[in-house]
Amino acid sequence: MIIKAFLRWAETARTNDRAKAASMLSRAYLHSAMGGEERQAAALALTYLLDDPSPMVRLALAEALAMSDEAPRAIILALAEDQPQIATTVIALSPVLEDGDLVDLIGRGDGVTRGVIASRQWVSRAVCAALAEVGDVPELLLLLDNREAFITRISLRRMAERFGHVPEIRNGLLTRDDLPADARHRLVGHITAALSACDLVRTTLAPARIERLGREADAMATLAIAGIVSHDELPILVEHLRAAGRLTPAFLIHALCCGRLDLFAGAVVNLSGLEERRVRPILATGRMHALRALFEACGLDRDVAIVFVESVFLWRQAAASGAANGTESISAALVEKLDAQPGAHAVISEIRDMVEQLHRADLRTNARAYAVKASLAA
Repeated sequence: MIIKAFLRWAETARTNDRAKAASMLSRAYLHSAMGGEERQAAALALTYLLDDPSPMVRLALAEALAMSDEAPRAIILALAEDQPQIATTVIALSPVLEDGDLVDLIGRGDGVTRGVIASRQWVSRAVCAALAEVGDVPELLLLLDNREAFITRISLRRMAERFGHVPEIRNGLLTRDDLPADARHRLVGHITAALSACDLVRTTLAPARIERLGREADAMATLAIAGIVSHDELPILVEHLRAAGRLTPAFLIHALCCGRLDLFAGAVVNLSGLEERRVRPILATGRMHALRALFEACGLDRDVAIVFVESVFLWRQAAASGAANGTESISAALVEKLDAQPGAHAVISEIRDMVEQLHRADLRTNARAYAVKASLAA
């Protein structure tokens, strides 16, 4: 009878009064000990208020029901499709909304709706995946700032693929320890491109020098990433590098000279199509013919394969002797061997130039370290 009287009164009451009554009825539904029929009648009355012509009444309804897990699901879903102020109230707070509801809202909603979802107190893996797939930059920045968002590595990778060129997204991704190595390398490529396009760089350096420095920076960054990547993730990084055309002979020699043996072995496994359990023993102890056959299986010409064989032998010698500056000794010895080859292959010439640059860089690094020690000793 009380509910029926409320409905008759609501037909003629003022807007402010209806809004107060909507809030009171909602709280009574949530917190009063109603009987079954009375509770059903209250739910019908709340549903009736969804058609109230005043947004103020529906907003009062949303504010009263938003934070309760006892709120009628049908009413919450209807409010989530209402005007922005009303919809965002329940979308931001309601525990009644399930992952499927939020994913649907992400697909149908606008940037405001997606931003509110990204800022919820808890964002599940499925919802994060949907945002990573269709969200725009502002929403993804909110998601990356949300410490309670369960963002998987797949979703982080998707963000890097879609918006790695955006500095704010790039910075947010690079600060995360769980960013996949291939996504991190992709972002490094965007950074290199951004620096190369910088007006200051373009007016200071010649185009050829900018291109060379970009390649060197990319190679060094890739090797640094490879040094911290887990063994399980390494094949993904290697496949990413292969698809991007980065597994060049010069880069692989660079990796070997710098001691990134896991990356080098992973690249050989990827390029040769052989299993890791067959490749690693050959690299560790295989004789010249086995090594040459392995590198030829990677698609290298025989002359280039011989360079790789020599490089592996040099690394074994450095490892066996425990050389403290193994990189410098390997690069120096390899330059001598490459200089001794008449009529060098074009790829071998590229390898030689890279190794010589690496050798010079090692010499300068060691000279700086020596100077620092001498200064401290003095």
